[in-house]
Amino acid sequence: MKLDPVSLRLFVAVMEEGTIANAAAREHIAASAVSKRLSELEQQLATELFVRSNKGTEPTAAAFALLNLARGVLNDLDDIYAQMREYASGVRGHVRVYANISAITQFLPAELKSFMAQYPQVQIHLQERISSVIAKAVADNAADIGILNAGNYGEQLTLLPYHDDELVVIAPQGHPLTRKKSVRMAQVLDHDVVGAHPGSVMNHLLTKAAAELGRPLRLRIQVSSYDALCLMVASGLGIGVMPRLSAQLFMPSLKIQCITLSEPWAARKLVVAVRDLAALSPVARLLVQHISAARH
Repeated sequence: MKLDPVSLRLFVAVMEEGTIANAAAREHIAASAVSKRLSELEQQLATELFVRSNKGTEPTAAAFALLNLARGVLNDLDDIYAQMREYASGVRGHVRVYANISAITQFLPAELKSFMAQYPQVQIHLQERISSVIAKAVADNAADIGILNAGNYGEQLTLLPYHDDELVVIAPQGHPLTRKKSVRMAQVLDHDVVGAHPGSVMNHLLTKAAAELGRPLRLRIQVSSYDALCLMVASGLGIGVMPRLSAQLFMPSLKIQCITLSEPWAARKLVVAVRDLAALSPVARLLVQHISAARH
């Protein structure tokens, strides 16, 4: 039996995108061709991978088992291609990076720019995800490198130091809190808050801190990005909590100010996560070395 890598790649796309139509759009192929490939794959494996109905397709337990195996095979094939191309014409290849919004808005732009200037033939596929998803993606071989908040995510990962990350309170100019050099969480809870989206680390931190003080978190609105958070705060809809360096990007153009948040949990650490440093492809290892050297 010979398994076609194209069929495996299409299978992974369907599992990740949730529908055949979305997978077909992602891979730039007709949906009927994707469906045909899946049927052929099931015949080759003599295993039902999807339950089909008029509502679409639902993956079976066998499909989830195959997903991790397929990702490993495809990653190995990609590594073979990348490493052979490196021998042929210098350092080439691609690296799959998952990073949280704090890393993407504060540190990665400059670090990736300098890395790609040094290695112009390397392709970096960067996706923003929350930290728990990043840890699982690295463990499941869906990403080569993860950049996330330090913590215990229950995955077997190698964690390397990256950057320190300080959370601050942002408020519109003229807000009573802007007259203070620093505030505690109890003072934050006296005001309406523009929060992060449910499931985010920031939302968990604020909810947990409010619960420990026995007080409600007055969420006025929840947003999914720091630029949206700053715009809402500047409009007077509430105050917010976000990384200092990210806030400083918006201060020149928006009427907002930063106030130090005097809480132990406001001082955070970001880490780089890999499955096994020694098993990384040469280009992924170069990227880890580059961003680790830039940390402070």
